[in-house]
Amino acid sequence: MRTQRQVVDYALQRRALLAQLHAGRVGVMEVCDADPYLLQAAKFHGEPSDTTCPVCRKEELTQVSWVFGDALKHASGSARKPEELDRMASLFEEFNVYVVEVCRTCNWNHLVLSYVLGTDGLNDGRSGRKTAAE
Repeated sequence: MRTQRQVVDYALQRRALLAQLHAGRVGVMEVCDADPYLLQAAKFHGEPSDTTCPVCRKEELTQVSWVFGDALKHASGSARKPEELDRMASLFEEFNVYVVEVCRTCNWNHLVLSYVLGTDGLNDGRSGRKTAAE
């Protein structure tokens, strides 16, 4: 996605949580608490990943992309497939995408990545260069 920006990767937070889980400081029920709506979104809008669930180790995780933003109006707060994100990125000024990994077996879920998409600032007629004053 060429308009992807302000990317935040939550890998360190994920590793810390899994370390606490394996050390016994956090219970399985505390981390395997996926909402039924998230599980349904994973089933219908999720993309399979190559990562095996770090908790149950029974199946590969599914990644679900959630979109939020004022410009999206009624579509804000919904799960979307990657091809829909590409289309939306060319239609809307700016919106946030949150990618959540989900295990449909044990209900593990964790925020993996967040970023901003949209056309905002892409077609303003200026080049990508900035002057010293900017």
